Amino acid sequence: MKINGTLINYYFHCKRQCWLHGNRINLESNSEDVKIGKALHEVKELESKNTEISIDNIKIDKITEEYLVEIKKSDSDYEAVKWQVLFYLKILKSKGIYRKGKIEFIEKNKEKNKIFYEELTEEIEMELEEIENKVEALLKSDTPPVAEFQNKCKKCAYYEYCYI
Repeated sequence: MKINGTLINYYFHCKRQCWLHGNRINLESNSEDVKIGKALHEVKELESKNTEISIDNIKIDKITEEYLVEIKKSDSDYEAVKWQVLFYLKILKSKGIYRKGKIEFIEKNKEKNKIFYEELTEEIEMELEEIENKVEALLKSDTPPVAEFQNKCKKCAYYEYCYI
């Protein structure tokens, strides 16, 4: 499987989830959180004309003259989303498209959205190369990493697969 933004995100969020998804064990269609995320993207798409763009094997939520915009429903794992956006910026750069990253967290029951900005540097690009190599090595392993329970596991689409 070719590395994409979801795999980069999952690598930081949970290596087991990354392996399962990357090896085509997909349980996300049963997840309420995934359904909510997709609904948020559909609402944003109706509000704007610059939404969800596919380039190679990645899907970008929105692109403007200055920013690549990634929209998430929660800031519960900012680090994973940050690296996903940086990966997207690297892909765009390889196509001659230079943007900064903008991450919008649209959380329910919050008056204001949280917005974070990221920029791709040469140092980060080198780090991304290492991360991509690690993701590829993880996906090639014969078995998934052992499940390590954390509170975030309770909301994961793979919870039942890992623990029941």
